Amino acid sequence: MAFQTRVTELLSTKLPIVQGGLAYLAYSDLCAAVSNAGGLGQVTAMSLKTPQELREEILKVRKLTEKPFGVNFAIGQTGRPYEHMLQVAIEEEVPVISMTGGNPAPILDKLANTSIKKLVLVAAKRQAQKAEQLGADAVMVVGHEGGGHLGRDDIGSIVLIPQVVDAVSIPVIASGGIADGRGWMAAHALGAEGIEMGTRFIATKECVHASSAYKNSLIKSEEMDTVIIKKSLGAPARAIKSSWTDSILSIESENVIYDALKDYISGEANKRFIYEGDEEKGFGWAGQSVGFIKDIPCVQDLFDRMEMQAMDIRNKWK
Repeated sequence: MAFQTRVTELLSTKLPIVQGGLAYLAYSDLCAAVSNAGGLGQVTAMSLKTPQELREEILKVRKLTEKPFGVNFAIGQTGRPYEHMLQVAIEEEVPVISMTGGNPAPILDKLANTSIKKLVLVAAKRQAQKAEQLGADAVMVVGHEGGGHLGRDDIGSIVLIPQVVDAVSIPVIASGGIADGRGWMAAHALGAEGIEMGTRFIATKECVHASSAYKNSLIKSEEMDTVIIKKSLGAPARAIKSSWTDSILSIESENVIYDALKDYISGEANKRFIYEGDEEKGFGWAGQSVGFIKDIPCVQDLFDRMEMQAMDIRNKWK
């Protein structure tokens, strides 16, 4: 049964499923596995140290798949200049570039005269309208249930997605709280033409950089086992609840300045948990969809299962 939408047409994929830009985890292995399974895999540019490393990662992807893939630019979280990395992606003529956080206008301007498809992650209706005005080909809309960095308005996906669908003419890709075929079909019912998943892809065999401890924590966690950190900084983000996040929230409750938090919320603290499994000295991002994650399949098996669920739902309501 075909699942063709404007998103599959735009991205030239079999399925309207996009892998999120997972910081320090979205490399060629996972990216190629998602693309080979029919979705759009992505490499996260700003997890790499140099433009040459990004070029090499793109070349690795092309050795592993002939299917379309994307490069994600998390422009709002790292604080690093990204222009030299963007130039590599343009030179390599990657099929898709996605932007998360920050102002996408400079990237969209650079891509205006290229064939590269442009996706922008938004967390509010006004952001989606602005992205369309600036030239985005589609918007990815993340609700409050999502993992990692979120919007400031605490609006859940079931309310936010149809609001954005009604506000723009370009395709909408739903994100936040989706981890199976049921969430996928629910997103379509709300008017979205595709989905983006992040947390679910961490708990797959091809996400080889994620520690066993990280993956197992996703399996063991329920929907109530995540917390929002960094809200005091105006950059709310959802992570797995742990003693480390308890410390972060304790510091935030004192209304202290960024300097008191920086070592707790740093990329190094993130990597200590996701790479080494040290939950006493680090943290890992996760959305409320952890409540649906009970195993660690390969990506192809995950997609096969999701398609079966989606087809069962379609057939039930014919």
